Amino acid sequence: MHYAGPTEVQWHAKARINAGANFYIVGRDPAGMGHPTEKRDLYDPDHGKKVLSMAPGLEKLNILPFRVAAYDTVAKKMAFFDSSRSQDFLFISGTKVRFE
Repeated sequence: MHYAGPTEVQWHAKARINAGANFYIVGRDPAGMGHPTEKRDLYDPDHGKKVLSMAPGLEKLNILPFRVAAYDTVAKKMAFFDSSRSQDFLFISGTKVRFE
């Protein structure tokens, strides 16, 4: 992720418009960048959506919010994350799947 943050979100959206896309799924924090001095992400989870809704030239892009899915250990299947039951969800990264 060379650009990261708001610039990268806008660049990706503009590139997709130029390729003919009408929809763009966004919602995760841009590039998952950590704060340089605190133990938290630099951007909030809705930052990408906020940036795109204010960016000039992207008005014709239909922005679809991204819902986070994780493994629900109670239901024993993938489901949309429910923050009221956060202890019941297991987030499985590609790295974790490959190396465990």
